[in-house]
Amino acid sequence: MEKQNSATQSVQCSVQQCQYHSGSNSCSLSSIQIGTHEMYPTKTECTDCESFALKAGMQNKK
Repeated sequence: MEKQNSATQSVQCSVQQCQYHSGSNSCSLSSIQIGTHEMYPTKTECTDCESFALKAGMQNKK
């Protein structure tokens, strides 16, 4: 994934724990990869942002 200098307005993200979260509910990557952990996904909960990377210092926060 290629990181941009500014937020990608077409990719909305509210995951503040991700290192690519722009702080304005946008993603700073130029593109993202979406995947699933289910053989036959039927709900939103079955899909994942495979571009997610944990922001430094967030390992022990819950």
